Amino acid sequence: MKLIQVLWPSFLVAGIAEIIFFTVVNPQELYLFGVPVHYSEVATYSIGFFGFWLVCAASSLATLFFQRTSDEINQLEAR
Repeated sequence: MKLIQVLWPSFLVAGIAEIIFFTVVNPQELYLFGVPVHYSEVATYSIGFFGFWLVCAASSLATLFFQRTSDEINQLEAR
């Protein structure tokens, strides 16, 4: 159940982040370590989306981690 609390909000925010990012940046003009990226636009959009999703999921996971109560933390330590 907690997995959906991480993946769904991060999915939505990643979609918004990708829309904003690729509104400003042309995927055919991207450079990676000084070398032009020669992927198709769809591949660039897909890689960008999964990158944003990964970052947003890490943020959601950290939020979920820090929202634990003291009882939950002590229960884990007792095991």
